[in-house]
Amino acid sequence: MGLFDMFKSEPPKLNPRMALAVGLLYMMASDGQIEEEEIGQLQSVVGGDRSLLETAVKYFRAVSFDQFLQAAPGVLNEAQRLCLLVNACDSLLADGVAAPQEQAMFGQLLNAMAVSEDQFRPYFQAIAVKNNRTVFGS
Repeated sequence: MGLFDMFKSEPPKLNPRMALAVGLLYMMASDGQIEEEEIGQLQSVVGGDRSLLETAVKYFRAVSFDQFLQAAPGVLNEAQRLCLLVNACDSLLADGVAAPQEQAMFGQLLNAMAVSEDQFRPYFQAIAVKNNRTVFGS
């Protein structure tokens, strides 16, 4: 036991609702900054559940993205994995820019959830259309 181990606490136990919130947090933070649009996306997904958000932030701070990728598929069914992917992609595109590190992390998330790019392409295209507000002019 290390000198400071008594100050460590176990991360919260991952469950499906928290996996969704945590997955979005990882995607939002992947480019090194969390944009206002991304925060709005997270709030719209988790609603007013402040407790869920606080627990998700604790998990996010305590667990690496790679550890999350190993744990999340085990607590999510197929529909929940797809929901996480669609919301993560929507969050990634919410600020209008998909930075290379965001794209790389999303690719890792796709792989962890056992969904290929080809399988996800129709969802990606729908999200891109949804977020393309330039069709309405400046």
